Amino acid sequence: MSIDFLQTQTPLTADEAKQYSPLTLAFLGDSVYEVMVRETLLREANRPARELHQQAVAHVRAAYQADAAGRIAELLTEQEADILRRGRNASGISVPKHATPADYRKATGFECLFGYLYLCGQTERLRELFSVIWQESQQEQNFSE
Repeated sequence: MSIDFLQTQTPLTADEAKQYSPLTLAFLGDSVYEVMVRETLLREANRPARELHQQAVAHVRAAYQADAAGRIAELLTEQEADILRRGRNASGISVPKHATPADYRKATGFECLFGYLYLCGQTERLRELFSVIWQESQQEQNFSE
């Protein structure tokens, strides 16, 4: 029996998912995004776990997620953009030392969107957005080498 980790137990309607606070959605979205990053890195090459971890950290840090939010901004529906904005503007965010407040807020909005899409069962949309982020970052990495 195969279980798709991106498939939520019971998808919520958009209205039901919006009932969660932006920071709660970001809490979930952070883990959804990180698993997507880890799986993609693992599938690219069989590398030592330490190397995989270092590369994963580079992709899940606030500055990278803030940049990723910018990469997909033009692709978002109005509803998705609203969710991202809700996360970015959420109150009660405490910024860690390793991130700027602006990057951390954008990253929180990004995570909020991923949590929202996951709860709504929008697996294909998650994969689509992730693919854009990943492909563009890989192109930039190849260009800079």
